[in-house]
Amino acid sequence: MMRPRQSLAAAVVAAALALAPAAPAHANDGIRAQQWGLDAMHTGQAWQTTKGNGITVAVLDTGIDAQHPDLVGNVLEGKDMVGFGARRGDRPWARHGTAMAGIIAGHGHGEGRADGVLGIAPEAKILPIRVILEDGDPARKKARNTRGNALAEGIRWAADHGADVINLSLGDDSKSAHPEPAEDAAVQYALKKGVAVVASAGNGGERGDHVSYPAAYPGVIAATAVDENGDRASFSTRRWYATVAAPGDDIVIADPDGKYYEGWGTSAASAFVSGAVALIRAAHPGLTPAQIKQLLENTARDAPPGGRDDSRGFGLIDPAAALTRGAALGRDKPRAAAYGEKYFGPGPDAAEGDSGPAAWVGPVAGGLGVALLAAGVYLWRGRRGPLPEAVTQLLGGRRVPPGGAPGGPL
Repeated sequence: MMRPRQSLAAAVVAAALALAPAAPAHANDGIRAQQWGLDAMHTGQAWQTTKGNGITVAVLDTGIDAQHPDLVGNVLEGKDMVGFGARRGDRPWARHGTAMAGIIAGHGHGEGRADGVLGIAPEAKILPIRVILEDGDPARKKARNTRGNALAEGIRWAADHGADVINLSLGDDSKSAHPEPAEDAAVQYALKKGVAVVASAGNGGERGDHVSYPAAYPGVIAATAVDENGDRASFSTRRWYATVAAPGDDIVIADPDGKYYEGWGTSAASAFVSGAVALIRAAHPGLTPAQIKQLLENTARDAPPGGRDDSRGFGLIDPAAALTRGAALGRDKPRAAAYGEKYFGPGPDAAEGDSGPAAWVGPVAGGLGVALLAAGVYLWRGRRGPLPEAVTQLLGGRRVPPGGAPGGPL
């Protein structure tokens, strides 16, 4: 990390974003110049085709400040699945969600919109769905104990209310993390309705690389994080479900307090990927979620030896290349959104100290997966209710204190 960080938290099954003030709130004073992710993802080239106009990205998070100058006009009326907690004007309100929305669809502000942050898809619309509370919200414990199904409900609501893409910058990557049948079913519901689902891979890279949900559910595009040099960020979880990598370190983000911060975490990477998917949906609306996932894999840059690994998936996401190849992909047969043998996929890379149930537990869909999912529902039925307390805030890698809300921003 370049400087001391404050943490920006959020939570249901979430990711954490650690923050520090980045600069004055004017891009010409350095904000826009610090957005290295825009160059890394070749956005200038991609924007020659589209900036995401006509696409709606549902951001399931801690809420979004629709009045932020970088987001005004881009935020639709959404839904609060929690129903209580901090409100506008309170410090622990909508920080993480606002940061993610800015990465996806920020349009800047001021003369020529030269100030503030730009998102990957600045003409896309954001559908805010509050499914978690911020780390500092006094109502987090209540939310954890009473709103454990908010994420599953939010995914289905998004799919039924016009979302083209669902961003889940959140996740549970604790040792006790496990698949929740209701969440898995909600993800599959969204995919069947043609909605692409993107999630943070997890911030457990320095804490055991435990499986993170919802990233590990079938069909989800799981985003890992890289730094400005294109190297895997040390905090980024390494797992078999990794799809592609995106910027996730020293990321400039907007905050409801009107200031800008630097953050790190796979939450940011997920938001970048969701923005890229919005561009693809705008240019190639006929592609299915499976085709979009395949397109991202086939066009990723700097692929690891052998084509993919658990650290960066198929490589650094390249939306410009994906836009170019998208038309041809529409004629290809998409792959099924299900895992294969043993690990319900190619399996995780071999790594020292990587053992225990988190190395093999996974959701399943189709074929052998049907029997395994049925068994999982039976085994976990007695444990439904509040998510485990040992949940990691992924966007910043801070662990949620006991009694925190279920999950947290990655």
